[in-house]
Amino acid sequence: MNIKAIREQFPILHQEINGHHLVYLDSAATSQKPRSVIDAVNRYYEMDNANVHRGVHTLGSRATDAYEGAREKIASFLNAASTQEIIFTRGTTTALNLVATSYAREACGEGDEIVLTPMEHHSNLIPWQQVAKATGATLKYIPLQEDGSISLEDVRATITDHTKVVAITYVSNVLGVVNPIKEIAAIAHQHGAKLVVDGAQSTPHMKVDVQDLDCDFYAFSGHKMCGPTGIGALYGKKALLEAMEPIEFGGEMIDFVDLYESTWKELPWKFEGGTPIIAGAVGLGAAIDFLNEVGLDAIEKHEHKLAAYVYDRLSTINGITIYGPEEGRTGLVTFNLDDVHPHDVATVLDTKGIAVRAGHHCCQPLMRWLEVSATARASFYIYNTEEDVDRLIDGLQQTKEFFGYAIG
Repeated sequence: MNIKAIREQFPILHQEINGHHLVYLDSAATSQKPRSVIDAVNRYYEMDNANVHRGVHTLGSRATDAYEGAREKIASFLNAASTQEIIFTRGTTTALNLVATSYAREACGEGDEIVLTPMEHHSNLIPWQQVAKATGATLKYIPLQEDGSISLEDVRATITDHTKVVAITYVSNVLGVVNPIKEIAAIAHQHGAKLVVDGAQSTPHMKVDVQDLDCDFYAFSGHKMCGPTGIGALYGKKALLEAMEPIEFGGEMIDFVDLYESTWKELPWKFEGGTPIIAGAVGLGAAIDFLNEVGLDAIEKHEHKLAAYVYDRLSTINGITIYGPEEGRTGLVTFNLDDVHPHDVATVLDTKGIAVRAGHHCCQPLMRWLEVSATARASFYIYNTEEDVDRLIDGLQQTKEFFGYAIG
């Protein structure tokens, strides 16, 4: 993988921040966009802008072809059995809320269980809290190991015949841990439960085969995988989606409307009421083309190499606490510098042109499990290099000097 050639395709990286060349280490929050994605969105608005599925004129046909073409690309990217299993959403949060509201509120009742983990992002936690309140179901949590991973033994001990839904992230946005989704799916299905996967942090970084994983639902966002903001998708097994009711009603998702009754379109359109995010879908399709051209295997290999390098470099600094397992992590590292608030760390790094994330990362229960209020996080993607890691290490050493520490 030619990193220099890849970096050339990201216009935003070619700038200075506070007098320094930008080192962008916040891709777990949102990735940067290559020129091909930016051009695809611009081209849609400049040449093809029209509403989809409605007009018979040329622009309407071109817009519809581009929109549905993006759906086909997503289905292939995830190895879904059909494009009918791909629902466009605003992103992971909307997709997970759709499942919680349309599926789980009907499937769950008093005495049923919803199984989660303490590492879940708020978007894969709060919707299930609301389902439990509405239905009387009980929330249960698979315990974490000392390094933040989960064991299949604990999975088997937590999921029971009363479990209706297991909702779990494929990759933690704090710990970088990769959860054994395929094995968890098998355990869930043995008990008649459905598996919902938060794929926000996995889809950009590794090959995902929803049929091989045998998950029932899979949600992801486009903006973390070189696509535009405000677009994502939900994969759901066709039989489940067909049995679910839409949660938004209006134009585009209807088949027949009378004064007192209405019927819905077939999948996937019954879940896509109103004018969809057409330009976002076009941009997401272009992002998938870009990632396929680079190669998911190459991306995963590159990130594993960077993750190992940054872990080793950080481990040499006195006063640094690193969270999550040393092995088997994706391209992010979460850490704290002793006695320095993460926001202060991020602020000093920003003066050096280095962008990292600081805060609770929408994972407050996990922060409490880690016994911290917040952490700093550096996350890497296809455009990052070992030189970026070195800049981070130098910046942290200067941060220690600034706050009166000896350099480790």
